[in-house]
Amino acid sequence: MSEPSPASTGAFSALMSRPYILLILCNLFWGGNVVAGKAAVGNIDPYALMVLRWTGAALLVLPFAIEPVRRDWPTIRAKWWLYLFYGAVGYATFNALCYVAAYYTSGFNIGLDQVTINIFVMLLSFILFRTRVRPLQIVGVAITIVGVALTASHGDLSRILALDINFGDLLVLIASLAYAVYSITLRWRPQTDWRSFLLATFIGAALASLVFAATTGGGLAYVASTVPSITPLGWIIAAYTMVLPSIISQMFYVRGVELIGANRASLFINLIPLFGAAGSVLILGERLETFHFIAATLVMSGIVLAEWSARRA
Repeated sequence: MSEPSPASTGAFSALMSRPYILLILCNLFWGGNVVAGKAAVGNIDPYALMVLRWTGAALLVLPFAIEPVRRDWPTIRAKWWLYLFYGAVGYATFNALCYVAAYYTSGFNIGLDQVTINIFVMLLSFILFRTRVRPLQIVGVAITIVGVALTASHGDLSRILALDINFGDLLVLIASLAYAVYSITLRWRPQTDWRSFLLATFIGAALASLVFAATTGGGLAYVASTVPSITPLGWIIAAYTMVLPSIISQMFYVRGVELIGANRASLFINLIPLFGAAGSVLILGERLETFHFIAATLVMSGIVLAEWSARRA
């Protein structure tokens, strides 16, 4: 394989030093994952999708990670439990709980419930590390949440008053807490090559996915029996989730947290429902409504205000 050119290496280094671009792109691909999840119904079993996603992501990264893993092996061997934790909790658990929740609650509720990720991150940061939040940051977060709620409620905020916290909502709240814990613990990420980090955590996610499939997905034999029935669209969805939401988004999010901290980086997660709505309009043919523009303005304004306040601090 030829060595990357200095120009391409320089462009990649420049990208990896720009947290706002990284976090916007990261959540754009995660928003696309919301659309993929909607399109997956009837095309691929959710547990098969989860196993294929993380196993495929690990295999795709493997050729590029062999040499870095050799260099980083002493660290990986010493901290294997931490990599397993990242993959099992931050990747597999979050996805598994959201997949199962879809059987018990609506997409409206799931989109709204995930706003709690940023709230959980701020709360845990304060409890564990006494990380304080400035008043304007709280205002910015509140404005962003209103924008997300407007998207999730399809422009009718009164629907939120009828929100029932059923079993599905509880699962998403637990998933959001799991991702918040993952975000917080990234401050202890071992200082290894990013390719080593991705491969090790993807292996952890793949192993955890197999456990979920064996225990809550009907058993490994059943999940394996659904593979022949995966449609061509189902395979396209699986390929998409392997590359963009898994490899690229996780790499960008970890780097974004490294550059600006979990509190500020997790605020960008509120873009997911917005990007998911945009993807539904562009790909699934849903109608573009006035509230989409209002919600987009509120979400972006809230993020800018919170970031401006954090930078002043």
